[in-house]
Amino acid sequence: MTIFKGYMKITKQNAAIIILYLVVFFGITLMIQSSVKSTMNDSYTAHSVKLAFVDEDGGEMAKGLMQYLEKYHQVTLTENNKEELQENMFYSNIEYIVKIPAGFEEKCLDGDEKLSVTKIPGSYTSFYVDQQINSFLNNMKTYNAAGYTVGEAVKAVNEAKEPSVTMLASNGNAGEAPVYSYYFQYIPYLLLSILCYVLGNILSVFHKPDIQKRMQASAVSARRQNMEALLAASVFGLVLWGISMAGNLILYGKEFLQSKNVPYYIINSLIMLVVALSLAYMVGMITNNTNALNGIVNILSLGMGFLCGVFVPLELLGKGVKTVAQFLPVYWYVKGNDLLAEYGSITGNVRTEILQAFGIQLVFAAAILCIAMVISKRKRLGT
Repeated sequence: MTIFKGYMKITKQNAAIIILYLVVFFGITLMIQSSVKSTMNDSYTAHSVKLAFVDEDGGEMAKGLMQYLEKYHQVTLTENNKEELQENMFYSNIEYIVKIPAGFEEKCLDGDEKLSVTKIPGSYTSFYVDQQINSFLNNMKTYNAAGYTVGEAVKAVNEAKEPSVTMLASNGNAGEAPVYSYYFQYIPYLLLSILCYVLGNILSVFHKPDIQKRMQASAVSARRQNMEALLAASVFGLVLWGISMAGNLILYGKEFLQSKNVPYYIINSLIMLVVALSLAYMVGMITNNTNALNGIVNILSLGMGFLCGVFVPLELLGKGVKTVAQFLPVYWYVKGNDLLAEYGSITGNVRTEILQAFGIQLVFAAAILCIAMVISKRKRLGT
């Protein structure tokens, strides 16, 4: 087991870089977890706007509108001082100004009188307030047409119950991706970074010309040498994969184990491990230079991370980028992971898409391994 022991010895020498990548990986995961929880809590929270209300009409409708807006926003009744209002808006003390002109009530109910409003250009919160004001005015006109007095209409609008919304999620995840899916999304970066760097270093050492000549002259057959090397790489890869799965169980154990998609997540990550091992083997065949190895590893791990949806969600990537990414194995891992995150129960066409993503990854792994073997053969012939 000389080759196997040699692999393990060099692996121990790279323990510091392995720990560094693990710390970075788990650090990113914890930050993402915190960010996702915060986003999930705030996603559907109404935004309260700092609003200035200028009432030059003094009618019941104007007062009713102010009461209506106070249910949602921070409303301040103020005088029509243009300079003061502009200054407050400049310093973001207020975000929206509503001016009720004299005679507004009568003109609005009898015709199409519009309010004078001042808002920050392009602000999404201003559209939110616009919709609320339009809703109030339209409801007032409806009640007025039905014979209600202004006071009765104001009371009816302000006392109307907000509609309750029940989300019906056909995909089984209640419209939200499980938190652990983000953990699995980053696994390709961990596997590619560590395996390509460590195994690349090991292979570059073993494929130096003088080492190759000694191995060819040894009593251990080439077949035995290759089997020991394969065993060492597999053991290291499985240990790394096991650490990543243990981290997942520590962080999301109960929630993850209750998912019906656990087998799919495990299979997807194991296939990604095979892809990473094949890439690591190819990287080790390409160069014996440590500096060049660092550059190649960074290009592979970070490049595929950004192009294939690891660091940036696929839905945010442009069509051209996604077209290019389809020629990279990590894209299909992320696509499978996204489908698992979206659907709590895998059936029919969804299962077909996921299995297709698994199969394409395996095809990539086989192709990369073949390329690496060709490079290895040429190097042997060259020596």
